[in-house]
Amino acid sequence: MRLAYQYRLRPTKQQIGTFENWLELCRRQYNYRLAERFNWWEQNRCDVDKCSLISCSIAPLKDKPGYYSQKRDLTNTKTLFPDYKDIPSHTLQDVIARVEKTFDRWLKGDSNGKKSGRPRFKGKGRYRSLAFPDPIKPEQVHGKFIQLPKIGKVKMILHRPIPDGFKIKTATITCKADGWYISLSLQDVTVPSLKTDVIPAPDNTVGIDMGLKSFLVTSDNQTIEIPQYYRKAEKRCSRLQRQLSRRKKGSNRRQKSIKRVAKTHLKVANQRKDFHYKTAIWLLNHSKVIAHENLNIKGLAKSMLAKSVTDAGWGQFLQILNTKAASAGCLVVAVNPNGTSQECSECGATVPKTLAHRWHSCQCGASYDRDHNAARNIKHRAAGHPVLQSSVNVRRVAGSR
Repeated sequence: MRLAYQYRLRPTKQQIGTFENWLELCRRQYNYRLAERFNWWEQNRCDVDKCSLISCSIAPLKDKPGYYSQKRDLTNTKTLFPDYKDIPSHTLQDVIARVEKTFDRWLKGDSNGKKSGRPRFKGKGRYRSLAFPDPIKPEQVHGKFIQLPKIGKVKMILHRPIPDGFKIKTATITCKADGWYISLSLQDVTVPSLKTDVIPAPDNTVGIDMGLKSFLVTSDNQTIEIPQYYRKAEKRCSRLQRQLSRRKKGSNRRQKSIKRVAKTHLKVANQRKDFHYKTAIWLLNHSKVIAHENLNIKGLAKSMLAKSVTDAGWGQFLQILNTKAASAGCLVVAVNPNGTSQECSECGATVPKTLAHRWHSCQCGASYDRDHNAARNIKHRAAGHPVLQSSVNVRRVAGSR
């Protein structure tokens, strides 16, 4: 079982200076190692994939800079630049691992074959985290202090205790707009990975229809209003952004304005995440199986409703819901979204309606709110419904004839 706990740090001025110096050195190392890989890719890339049978003048490929070769080259870096000797070795090796991951995602893709965009060099202030991959022993966390390599004791706000029996596998220090934080990755080897054996059924499944009028409507006709945190803070963000644009580049006043803008956006993000966590826990307390539409959120975020879709944060909510469901032994099911608003949840007939029609009325006598009807259809598709199943079988038989 793996968990991640985040605590706020209260470092001294000297420790803050050390963190900032290490971040800058790691940023430079990241850009240098990424440039090495780009140079190899440019010099060895060739459109010609065949050569003559008589003679071949194609130059041999140069050695590709890989994860292990760049790790071995860190000794030369420490010799040329002694400042890197102050950084823990595993922290520098994590920089190489990040370069390896982002470069492979660009050329090869992830486990699903989906490729990322071309990696970018980190500008000043764009490298914000330091990783300590070495496991931290329990005696290194005593009271409100944590012992970090080559830094010493750092004060942290222990707002919740670390569970007994968990081992601290890694620690990551992150610089945010409002201060410094540390994330501890905890693992308990005595607890196996939770694999739920819950089977969707009409009595243990709840369907949710996510929208922009309401954040979600359940199949039980319970509604959660959408908070629209960014819409409420939009005027303040615009005013602070205008102030920032008038500041002279490189001045202290511009740096202060940048911090004000960053803190405002961070507050909106924290409010949205807190709302998502509370909503996910509320849903899991009411049902063992949660069914939702398999929406193309990235496509919707490029439409005319982009700002509202992004403010709702459906992608983050579904990710949190899946994570909390896995730890609680529950199940989250994604169903096909086609026709959930058009089909009748009672008889399965198609009732065409536009976005302006917010009420569903069918010839069978069913009368529901549009979102409530969609949530019922989502539940039926996840758990099975005798009327809908019979209608599907009828269509299949008619098609076979």
